[in-house]
Amino acid sequence: MQQPAHPENCVAEDEIQHQLVAGLLATHAYTSPKYLYDVLGSRLFAAICELPEYYPTRTEAAIFKKHASQIAAAVGRDAILIDLGAGNCSKAARLFPALQPRQYVPIDISVQFLQESVNALRQQFPQIEMTCLGMDFSAELELPSSVAEQRRQFFYPGSSIGNFSPLEALMFLRRIRKAMHGGDSHSGLLIGVDLIKDHAILNAAYDDSLGVTAAFNLNLLHHVNRLLDADFRPSDWRHRGFYNADQHRIEMHLEARDDVIVHWQNGGIRRFARGERIHTESSYKYTEQGFIELLHQAGFGQVQTWRDPRKWFMVCHAQAA
Repeated sequence: MQQPAHPENCVAEDEIQHQLVAGLLATHAYTSPKYLYDVLGSRLFAAICELPEYYPTRTEAAIFKKHASQIAAAVGRDAILIDLGAGNCSKAARLFPALQPRQYVPIDISVQFLQESVNALRQQFPQIEMTCLGMDFSAELELPSSVAEQRRQFFYPGSSIGNFSPLEALMFLRRIRKAMHGGDSHSGLLIGVDLIKDHAILNAAYDDSLGVTAAFNLNLLHHVNRLLDADFRPSDWRHRGFYNADQHRIEMHLEARDDVIVHWQNGGIRRFARGERIHTESSYKYTEQGFIELLHQAGFGQVQTWRDPRKWFMVCHAQAA
């Protein structure tokens, strides 16, 4: 029997508001990258993935296609495929023929967009049980009883692990390992990792010539307006995206074009000077060995890796130790 289309969990509204306000009032204002993904943000990101400058999606897809049989052997068939940040679910869906999962568990903070995606996917793969979860998995990863405990294979593609700092990434990977319930050797993690490369390639990927990434970043302000009843005007801001070589990360910011005053519910207010920025996303890049060591620190055992010929991107499967 199929699971209902409605997510079993939702993110607490007061917690979202608390996180946003704390970030906006910080000395160096910031927001979590998860707030880039409302319905429109999710669709804009899907468009970004089609841009010629944005190599990660197509490079990762080529790795999955070329090494499908080896990846399927590592993951194993009949698994519980838990898709973290599933979005439109397309990346997992392309793996269904090779992996043949028993249950598919897509998780995303953008609840409405996730529902739409899963409803469409059920028509294509009626043989796969699907359990749709609305969850902020970056904060907690307690799965409901409707998700089988054995043979859990977590799927985290697209180099989204880069949105965490290295320390945050370690803590997050440990939460994933804990969610595998002990030493089940049939459980594991299939993850995409962006590798350090020429800075010009990285800069172009996050500041494309068509301005789609800029629209994606600026749309965050519309989302914040709805969540906080705020009065951000996107026309007051510009997108900034660049590689910080010292930190080994791409940074995305929104920069005030002039002096700006922003208000939100319950009397909240922040004055931004011209040129002041809101840090909206970081995307850390890794070396192959550096990330393997991170997986071992998180409690994983055997790690298999696959890379593209240019060594721009890596897919790993880490087995539960």
